[in-house]
Amino acid sequence: MSTETEDGDDLRERITNFLRRNFPQIQMHGGSAAIEEIDREEGSVTIRLGGACSGCGISPMTIQAIKTRMTKEIPEINEVVARTGQEQQEGMAGGAGTSPSFPGESRGGDIGGDDDEGPEAPF
Repeated sequence: MSTETEDGDDLRERITNFLRRNFPQIQMHGGSAAIEEIDREEGSVTIRLGGACSGCGISPMTIQAIKTRMTKEIPEINEVVARTGQEQQEGMAGGAGTSPSFPGESRGGDIGGDDDEGPEAPF
């Protein structure tokens, strides 16, 4: 039985502070990050990235950075599920099957073009 008590509220606060401290660029770029669910028994948290994060070409990199850093910094968390509203990216465990696309990048994966003025990674 996983109920959010004072310990659960403390965990929620630590996750919120983690997101604010480590990923201010989410808000700076018009996005948002909200906690959807915390399962203390399983050690998992579900995060919803919204606003400009939905459809953003670098959101897979942001999601991977959140997963890597959060599981290292918050010992109670061993799994992070991040949702952006795009079905193919929900719960990306290892980025399998998806890759970020950037403005000016051709679908064939040719990213060596001189006219590519896509965004830089936010971290």
